[in-house]
Amino acid sequence: MTAWPDHPGVKLSGAPNLDEVKKTPGYPAQKYWKKGSLAFIECVEEIPCNPCESSCPQGAICVGTPITNLPVLDAEKCIGCGKCIAACPGLAIYIKNYTYAENEATVTFPYEYWPIPSRGQEVSLVDEMGDVVCQGKVLRVVNTKQNNHTPLVTCSFSKEFFERVKSMKRLPKRNN
Repeated sequence: MTAWPDHPGVKLSGAPNLDEVKKTPGYPAQKYWKKGSLAFIECVEEIPCNPCESSCPQGAICVGTPITNLPVLDAEKCIGCGKCIAACPGLAIYIKNYTYAENEATVTFPYEYWPIPSRGQEVSLVDEMGDVVCQGKVLRVVNTKQNNHTPLVTCSFSKEFFERVKSMKRLPKRNN
């Protein structure tokens, strides 16, 4: 794999691992994790794209010029509203909340598979490579027209896995 000159360690092909994602300008520094809900942007593609920037009501995401810049997250401004999640065509944004409960955190992510999970359902949560990290519980599923019918799933899980959890394992197809 070759790295970008201005983002050493970020792969040009294949899925980036956690260490590579942490080097991108959309990944918030650990000092911001305790402020509450916060966007984590795993965009590693220098492509013409900026819906995350235009969807953020706080101006916390900047792509700027040229439009192929990687999105930069201003964690000071981010309120974790999640409007950027459904706006991202690459499904590269999720919201995490380290302060959800004493021993639990949450993650909110886009889920474009069928069947859609249900509130209260126990699910397997995964990392950026799709490997199961831990079990979690679905707290809510928001599937609105405003989000272009991209379901946003929020799950709780043990804080010990905060850095590694990104999404959930696809549910098995239901037999009718």
